[in-house]
Amino acid sequence: MSNPSCFHCAEPVTTGSQFTTLIDNQAQLMCCPGCQAVSQAIIDSGLTNYYKYRTEPGSKQTALVPEELNHYSAFDLPEVQQDFVHQQDQLSSTSLTIDGITCAACAWLIEHKLKHVEGVASIKVNSTTERAQIKWDNSQINLSAILSQISAIGYQASPYQVDEQEKQSKENSRKFLLRLGLAGFATMQVMMFALALYSEYFTDLEVEYRDYFRWVSMIFAAPVVFYSAQPFYFSAIRGMLAGRLNMDVSVSIAICGAYIASCIATVQGTGEVYFESVSMFTFFLLLGRYLEQNARQKAAMSANNLHKLVPVTANMVDDSGVVTEIPAKQLKVGMHVLVKPGDAIPADGIVIEGETGVNEAMLTGEQTPVIKSLTSEVYAGTINLDHPLTFTVTAVGQDQLVSEIMRMQEEAANNKPKVAEYIDTISNYFTWTILVIAALTYLIWRIYWPEDAFWVTLSVLVATCPCALALATPTAVTCATGLFTRLGIVAKKPGVFEKLPAIKQVVFDKTGTLTCGALTIESMQSYQSLTDIEALNIATALESQSLHPLAAAFNGDSSKLKVTEAKNLPGLGISGKVNGLQYTLGSAAFCNVEQTNQVKDKQTVYLANDSGLLAHFVVVDQLREDALKAVNELRQQGISTSIASGDSSAHVNQVAQALNISDVHKNMTPAAKLALIQQYDQTSPTAMFGDGINDAPVLAGANLSIAMGSGAHVTKNSADLVLLSNQLARFADAIKIAKLTQQIIKQNLWWALGYNLFIIPLAVTGHVVPYIAAIGMSASSLIVVANSLRLLKVKL
Repeated sequence: MSNPSCFHCAEPVTTGSQFTTLIDNQAQLMCCPGCQAVSQAIIDSGLTNYYKYRTEPGSKQTALVPEELNHYSAFDLPEVQQDFVHQQDQLSSTSLTIDGITCAACAWLIEHKLKHVEGVASIKVNSTTERAQIKWDNSQINLSAILSQISAIGYQASPYQVDEQEKQSKENSRKFLLRLGLAGFATMQVMMFALALYSEYFTDLEVEYRDYFRWVSMIFAAPVVFYSAQPFYFSAIRGMLAGRLNMDVSVSIAICGAYIASCIATVQGTGEVYFESVSMFTFFLLLGRYLEQNARQKAAMSANNLHKLVPVTANMVDDSGVVTEIPAKQLKVGMHVLVKPGDAIPADGIVIEGETGVNEAMLTGEQTPVIKSLTSEVYAGTINLDHPLTFTVTAVGQDQLVSEIMRMQEEAANNKPKVAEYIDTISNYFTWTILVIAALTYLIWRIYWPEDAFWVTLSVLVATCPCALALATPTAVTCATGLFTRLGIVAKKPGVFEKLPAIKQVVFDKTGTLTCGALTIESMQSYQSLTDIEALNIATALESQSLHPLAAAFNGDSSKLKVTEAKNLPGLGISGKVNGLQYTLGSAAFCNVEQTNQVKDKQTVYLANDSGLLAHFVVVDQLREDALKAVNELRQQGISTSIASGDSSAHVNQVAQALNISDVHKNMTPAAKLALIQQYDQTSPTAMFGDGINDAPVLAGANLSIAMGSGAHVTKNSADLVLLSNQLARFADAIKIAKLTQQIIKQNLWWALGYNLFIIPLAVTGHVVPYIAAIGMSASSLIVVANSLRLLKVKL
């Protein structure tokens, strides 16, 4: 008695009823735990139709699934996750490389399936970089389960790691070249026979020889159809199983339909054959997709380069002072590391010995060395230029600044402009429309010109594929994000590329924005019974509880002073108890004292208590070197500028005069700043430029917010756009890039739509042969990608 067959792979079942899966309310036998796991994943994903409409049994999963599941479960180990998972609040986040993405429809399918999974907070898939940014709650779902969910709908995902990604890209390119080479070779062979027949060299050829050539052509075309064209089939099937028609559906129908019809004609010895058309347009489609794939990799390359700058080894210093070279991945927080001149810094940390210049161009875009000394922060990937440096590690793996910038950059690239969302919807309906047009075309040609009906329909299906339409926006945004990275600009929130070009008004904060924020105390005066030193120490203790740039100016000794009940009032000052006594520190109005006459024209901070004024401190701040250049460049772009500062001194007027800014607002609270921004927004789109932390409420409420960011503050910054360098003029460059990006997106969309509107009538009326249709469709996609790549050549 023969054994029953496995419902999934059709292999004999030798294990009895040990492994079963409930499919359409019937328990189906499986031959092994692998097939049982895969079939259950398919059913759980709501893809029961796979078993209804499949034409071949699934592959046997005995070896695949247990190994694959074990591989996925390894990603749940904390020591493994250190390299690629970032923890923030209750959520974990990582970037995944997804193999098998061919178009925007693939990205839509993955997002649509994963966003409904319990525990997945968000997922954004970038079809250009073939990566996904995902956030999940570890208490509800593990990373291995997420990877399994993606695998269950036909894609292979793994945490994005630069070295592995490069290996995978090379392997995929090799496979693609094999498919392309095979298609090219077969096309040449088939065309030799086809051209001879079409050129009427064999008009007197006997029927059996003609049929012989057709059989040979069918054999040569078979590997093209069954191997080279597989990527189109897999993409189409994944989409249809999920209830969505993607752009590869029409291509797959054209290839399979033409080959099947030609095989029937060959067997019957009547009618026309299209083996040369099948081979040729498969070859051109693959060539176009291969070139497109290379261009997309180039667009994403700038993001990968950041991680490459982090060294793979580090010189660890133990407690006895012995230096040992270890892999950088083995570094832990609290370890001491020695960095020699010319070496890259392997982790984030704080300097404990040495003084040197560090090149931070990979983060900020500035080549000027930054001096690092005792207690200075250093960052992974930056280069020590002058002298040996020893630091204590404060962050490793995904907690490092370079990883944070990579995450923000990828999130920015994954954020779709509204126009991209519209295009995704249009593309779905567009495919349906093309299929209807193709069907009508075939019926009409079948009635009036039956001998040409088939190849005209093929041309319609191939020529009108909306690939270029789907690529129009994501390729441009990815390139623009890479350009931002080169300039030391990070887009943290969605909508930046849409809002920047529309900006007509920029409101600047003064301290830390137009000025350097490196405030120093120029002079001070104490009153009552306090000495200058005692007043400075009390002020230092209070300012230790503040994040305002003014706090850095106070460098007294507060080690013996205890601060309690500290309250920060943004734009006014800080109050609190120091060793049990109540003090206020800030503006004259906040401290309820009169302004001192001799310092009315200077930036002054007052210290007071219930008995009155205790001291005043005159602080000075230098204007940024390129502040005037930045303001002038904004004016050249037709953008108005204003100053809104919490400072009430004459220093605000001095800064405004130096920058030729006439619209000045002083002594403003955060609430007043926000009201001002909203007032400007009613007449023209307005951006707020602040320090990112102290102005958080204003930045959060602004239409578009920009801040100077540095170091760990980047992660806390509430702005939409962060300038990692100290160059204000980069903001004007960002607006130019956004305008150019918007212009290129419009060009791409006009080209993609124009091409389809132009080619449809030609294809329907029989003026485009199938292989020309394939060339046109591939060229259309390549033009869109090449146009987007122009962004990477912009010189600023």
